[in-house]
Amino acid sequence: MKKPIFRAGLLAIIATALGASIGYWYALQNNTAHKNSSATSMNMQNGRKALYWYDPMKPDQHFDKPGKSPFMDMPLVPKYAGGAGGSQSGVRINPNIRQNLGIRLALVERGVLSQSLDAAANVVFNDRDVAILQARSAGFVERVYARAPGDVISRGSPIVDLLMPEWAGAQTEYLAMLGAKDGDLAAAAKARLKLLGMPNDLIARIEKTGKIYPVVTVSTPLHGVIQSLDVREGMAVPAGATLARVNGLDPVWLEAEIPEAQGSLAEVGRRMEARLPAYPGELFRGRVIAVLPQASSDTRTIRVRMELPNPGDRLKPGMFAQVKLEAGKIGPVLLVPSEAVIHTGLRNIVILAQGDGTFQPVKVETDLEAGGRTIILKGLAEGQKVVSSGQFLIDSEASLNGVLAKMGGNAPDMKMHDIKLHEGTGVVESIGAGDITISHGPIPSIEWGAMTMTFALAKPELAASIKQGDEVHFGFMQHKDRYVIQTLEKIRSGK
Repeated sequence: MKKPIFRAGLLAIIATALGASIGYWYALQNNTAHKNSSATSMNMQNGRKALYWYDPMKPDQHFDKPGKSPFMDMPLVPKYAGGAGGSQSGVRINPNIRQNLGIRLALVERGVLSQSLDAAANVVFNDRDVAILQARSAGFVERVYARAPGDVISRGSPIVDLLMPEWAGAQTEYLAMLGAKDGDLAAAAKARLKLLGMPNDLIARIEKTGKIYPVVTVSTPLHGVIQSLDVREGMAVPAGATLARVNGLDPVWLEAEIPEAQGSLAEVGRRMEARLPAYPGELFRGRVIAVLPQASSDTRTIRVRMELPNPGDRLKPGMFAQVKLEAGKIGPVLLVPSEAVIHTGLRNIVILAQGDGTFQPVKVETDLEAGGRTIILKGLAEGQKVVSSGQFLIDSEASLNGVLAKMGGNAPDMKMHDIKLHEGTGVVESIGAGDITISHGPIPSIEWGAMTMTFALAKPELAASIKQGDEVHFGFMQHKDRYVIQTLEKIRSGK
């Protein structure tokens, strides 16, 4: 009678164990399904697949599965397909901060480019209008008139008186031949006077008066300024000795150095205009008389010489002038402001505004530049808008160098970078020189969780009224690998 009881107990134990096993298996299956569902959920969001996981503080480091960041005490953030950072091209700027960046747009338009060349110039002496006064025969300085280097003298003004014994002897011989009525000898004596360098007017005076003139006055043949005067009374001077140098003052020259790239605009005969600070409001007109044949290897410039009339000696050598050369017109051509073109050395780039808040770097081919405008040969179309101010801020704030580095032809695989103000709330842990440490809550716009980190301050005065322990609301932007607070407002004072 004991066997049935034993069998019943054994069957009960087996049934209990079997039920427990089935329950454990069922729970295990449910748990596995839940984990798979969670993993699938983590890999998918709104139909988008997670491409990789990353730490927002080190976005260049990618991980193939979720987990905790090895750099910061925070979970890794998934990067989904089709999100910001996908395959769109361009640079998107939050409208709230576009004005703060000082971005201005300019229209790509077709028009006529007036070629002109502006350059700084100096008034110099006209070296084609120079008189060198010399002694035509050996003699002695009898008198030096009241002259000195730098004096402005009129044409015909006396400089020195010279006693020339050789001229006196030749004049005496000539008068003797005239008195002897010997025509051939008289002609020979007159020829000797000319060979000694005696001027025709002096010979005529000798014939008219019958006197000799041993002392000869040397005068300037032009109006100008004495550059040098190297004689004094009583000096003996040899034949050919330089007595004085006189530079003419009307006309004068203007000399300018222009970039060799614009050398073709400076042609001999072109009209030019000049303005001088010494005579505000006045316009002086002249022409180009020479383009010197050698460029400066140091400054990569070419010297251009211009000529200006100078009545009244108003233009003085050494004065500064601003000159403008008119060089004709080209067009109609496609034009943009010259400041809109970024010259990288390898290519020319403009930032194209696409109308939806996105800005696209575009490679262009340029031609001549004049009057603050540049001719575009290829890369843009009439009616488009380009950034004419603030493009370098776009370059800096949006890591545009990385975008440009990927530019091949049209660069269809360039990535989008968002320039926007991220906002958060937290408690100030410490304030340093130019930075602030905040324990903040999650910041969805940049996919950050709650954490404590140090931010740079755009301006130190932002934290002037903030102290440790204060609860604050702040807005920050990403600047390359730094996070810079642009706005900081106290919500509640700390205890």
